[in-house]
Amino acid sequence: MKFFSELSPAETPISTISGVSNLIEGSGRAHITLSSGTQLTIDNALYSSKSRRNLLSFKDIRKNGYHLKTISENKIEYLQITSNKNGQETIVEQLEALSSGLYYTNINPIESYMVSNQKLLDKDTFNIWHDRLGHPGSIMMRRIIKSATGHPLKNLKVLLPQDLSCAACSLGKLITRPSQTKLIHETPSFLERIQGDICGPIHPPCGPFRYFLVLIDASSRWSHVSLLATRNVAFARLLAQIIQLRANFPDNQIKNIQMDNAGEFTSQAFNDYCMSIGINVEHSVPHVHTQKGLAESLIKRLQIIARPLLMRCKLPSSAWGHAILHAAALIRLRPTADHEYSPLQLVSGREPSLSHLRIFGCAVYVPIPPPQRTTMAPQRRLGIYIGFNSPSIIKYLEPMTGDMFTTRYADCHFDETMFPVLGGDKNKERLVTQEITWNASSLSNLDPRSGQCEYEVQKIIHLQRIANELPDAFTDTNRVTKSHVPASNAPARIEVIPEAITIQRKRGRQIGSKDKNPRKRKEQSNAVGENSQKVINETPVEVNVLEETTIIPEEDEVSEETPVPNENEISINYVQDSTMWNRNKTRVDDIFAYAIATDVINENDYVPKTLEECMHRNDWPRWQEAINAELNSLKKRHVFGPVVRTPIDVKPVGYKWVFAIKRNEKNEIVRYKARLVAQGFSQIPGVDYEETYSPVVDAITLRFLIGLTISEGLHMRLMDVVTAYLYGTLENDIYMKIPKGLKLPEALKSTPRDMCSIKLQRSLYGLKQSGRMWYNRLSEYLEKEGYKSNVISPCVFIKRSLSNFTIIAVYVDDINIIGSPEEIEKAAQLLKKEFEMKDLGMTKLCIGLQFEYLCNGTFVHQSNYIQKMLVRFNMDKAHPFSVPMVVRPLDPHKDPYRPQEKGEEVLGPEVPYLSAIGALMYLANNTRPDIAFVVHVLARYSSNPSRRHWNGVKHIFRYICGTQDLGLFYQKDQKSQLVGYADAGYLSDPHKTKSQTGYVFTYGGTTISWKSTKQTLTTSSNHAELIALYDAGRECMWLRSMINHIQEACGLEQIKKDPTIIYEDNAACITQIREGYIKGDRTKPHLTKVLLNI
Repeated sequence: MKFFSELSPAETPISTISGVSNLIEGSGRAHITLSSGTQLTIDNALYSSKSRRNLLSFKDIRKNGYHLKTISENKIEYLQITSNKNGQETIVEQLEALSSGLYYTNINPIESYMVSNQKLLDKDTFNIWHDRLGHPGSIMMRRIIKSATGHPLKNLKVLLPQDLSCAACSLGKLITRPSQTKLIHETPSFLERIQGDICGPIHPPCGPFRYFLVLIDASSRWSHVSLLATRNVAFARLLAQIIQLRANFPDNQIKNIQMDNAGEFTSQAFNDYCMSIGINVEHSVPHVHTQKGLAESLIKRLQIIARPLLMRCKLPSSAWGHAILHAAALIRLRPTADHEYSPLQLVSGREPSLSHLRIFGCAVYVPIPPPQRTTMAPQRRLGIYIGFNSPSIIKYLEPMTGDMFTTRYADCHFDETMFPVLGGDKNKERLVTQEITWNASSLSNLDPRSGQCEYEVQKIIHLQRIANELPDAFTDTNRVTKSHVPASNAPARIEVIPEAITIQRKRGRQIGSKDKNPRKRKEQSNAVGENSQKVINETPVEVNVLEETTIIPEEDEVSEETPVPNENEISINYVQDSTMWNRNKTRVDDIFAYAIATDVINENDYVPKTLEECMHRNDWPRWQEAINAELNSLKKRHVFGPVVRTPIDVKPVGYKWVFAIKRNEKNEIVRYKARLVAQGFSQIPGVDYEETYSPVVDAITLRFLIGLTISEGLHMRLMDVVTAYLYGTLENDIYMKIPKGLKLPEALKSTPRDMCSIKLQRSLYGLKQSGRMWYNRLSEYLEKEGYKSNVISPCVFIKRSLSNFTIIAVYVDDINIIGSPEEIEKAAQLLKKEFEMKDLGMTKLCIGLQFEYLCNGTFVHQSNYIQKMLVRFNMDKAHPFSVPMVVRPLDPHKDPYRPQEKGEEVLGPEVPYLSAIGALMYLANNTRPDIAFVVHVLARYSSNPSRRHWNGVKHIFRYICGTQDLGLFYQKDQKSQLVGYADAGYLSDPHKTKSQTGYVFTYGGTTISWKSTKQTLTTSSNHAELIALYDAGRECMWLRSMINHIQEACGLEQIKKDPTIIYEDNAACITQIREGYIKGDRTKPHLTKVLLNI
């Protein structure tokens, strides 16, 4: 219509290939401009809105005074339009020929001749519908108006881009126009070919989501969008959508699915499923995006629409998930370039209505639920409109909390001139639009492909298999396995910028009481403490249901996502638990290293976080077994006392179910564990507990005991105490909330459940003092049975008989028994008489160490841990190196391990530097002294790591990749002698003029103790060697004390009769020690007594 200056309605039948058709809707005078600017006027031009192309006849061209001729250049035929002025021929247009014999070109309207008899459109009305429809262009706007109902724009003039002023479109859209006309080809039938792709990782995240998955049908351009928290669930979402499509459109068979070659789109279970139902899965050529152009184009369109939606309203950038889902719904209402009708109309066969559309982010007044409203109070409350589930149901956000709700469209009132701010008007000044990064490639290493991908697909296939067995399969609720993939496809909450940080009152204290020893609040988002770590180690179990019919899911605190400051670093489990480390305040020590190692070891164990999640898994029967076993243990140990009304001055501690999976030395699952854990963080020192210290056998003592076992020809057997902490007796009155599933006594049935609590009679996992209570209980029993311990090694209990001896080494609930087979059996029966024990046989896996018994000795290593660590940091396929670090040049300015320089960029929060250092430190402290020095050097820069330091970390990973089988070998028939080696690296840190201490002690030829640490300021290499020798001497004295105590208690030949040799390579240092004088006050007099022979 835009080409006509005069247009009269008329219905004229014309003849086509398929017969006579009434395509003509009018005729009149048209004015067009060809691609090179030639203007033509056509009288009696025919108008058809259903025509995809314009057809121009030679006759009309000649009527405008032009001539035509054809030529051929490079085997291509062209039509030339020429003009003859003053006898000179001029070529004004050249049109290329098609294979059909037609010639094509681009034409444009002459605006001054456009039809002017249309009704004028109110600009404000047009702007409102422009916002409601997601800011479409003028052409798309015209097509939507024509193909939809429920709007007042029919037969009204559409504003051109130059007449429409939209700041959101100007800021959010940048479209590169195609350089040539795209020819239309015949499309396949509906659902015959589907394309899929993923966009992300996206920063900032939208709740738990960092990706979105798109699916598009090549025929109708029908599309579907799913938000993803991790790429590992992409196939599960895709499979769920395929199952839904096959159920909704049984007459349309899915024949082909096209995806790229990314890791999230490679699943053997998915490929097998598709093959079984006749679907061909195709993967595009790597790095060739044109083979899935429909999916790529859809992602781009979603981004183009979502940006203006967010810019027009006052929602934060983290609300992009809601904007993407709303944009996807609007795209389904828009006609495509290949169809006159929208995808929704092509699929449903009904003309879509736009009457329910409102501007994204506008104010909506929603009804207050009847239980929450009163007669005289307001009947509606303010919300923020974020889209619709259907024409009758809308979605909105609660402005103060960011929570998402749904309500009926008919009950709502909209104000499309007001755009509320999350957090209220007080946050309006702090509203800053953060830039959205649609593909933050630096975050990809935080979400590696794992076994979860196959696991999620198998669960959905398992669910469908149950559904297909019998028509009424779902009537048997015991056989239904719920999908782990969330049913909701939108974030339940958007983060609200807090007004101020408020400190919550601690729970469990008496009202008005104060701390005797106030504790400093840790700054880390996930504090790692001694006791909390113990809970993780002791209860690595997964939880299920208490009773099949009475289980009620527990309520957990909701952790909201917060922006990542520059000094924070995202942990390796950030996707699962949103843990972050503060690089300036996190203390990188053995506790931190153990916490990281625990995350690495349990990386492939997708344990549920809550009881409700546990009930939704297909392995629920095994979890239910573990939960029932835990409840039986609690009942058997008489942990729970009477249920009473909570005393007035006490606030009971909470509880939580904790789940874990136990594996053997071959990394095979051996059992599921569940623990009911008290929330001990709410206990108050001096009120709920006095002392918490609980010793465990240290790694050095355990390595010596392994060497003693080999040298004396003994055996080592591992036993596990079942629910060890439940044996401890409490010294303070502790009240806990009543766990779900436990019934109230008859006398308290009329009392509200939250006003009652249960008194604990014995210690429970999670309480601050539980570890200490268990140690006291075990030590008292062993001492009563004749075992003796010493303050040097309080967790090593020894019992000596006339001819033999037995050693019991305790690490919480893991008990290693050392001795002859007969003595070990006696000790095992002694423990079983008092405690419920599990006999695990010869020690093969203990506190992360793997034991291999060979004919000539025992090999202790951590190869399983190394493999998991390399996979977790994406270094399992790296090229191996033969040394753990590069050679450091003498020039400090060229040292790759120098501190961060001025202007050098610090690693972003997405690089897990702290986690890598912690994982390596755990390995270096247990079985790999060869990497201790370089790990210590790189740990110095944990607060300000640069790309150079990260390369140094990857160098260690490459070295470990080639030396996975290295460990500690305890060889038989070796002399039982303690030998030490001490050395110092003078100015090993030239940037801060610090030297390095290093020492190693061996027993029976195998390393049992080592250390590499930085010294204080030293003045010479001799001074540095003396300090290193002094540190080695102190370690030597403790080792001799520990070894002498164990050997004396066992009746063995003691090493105190002979001096301990410590080797030192500095001549001046050796001379000073021999002569008995040392200049300075930094070394101790007893050093000469220790080093009797050098």
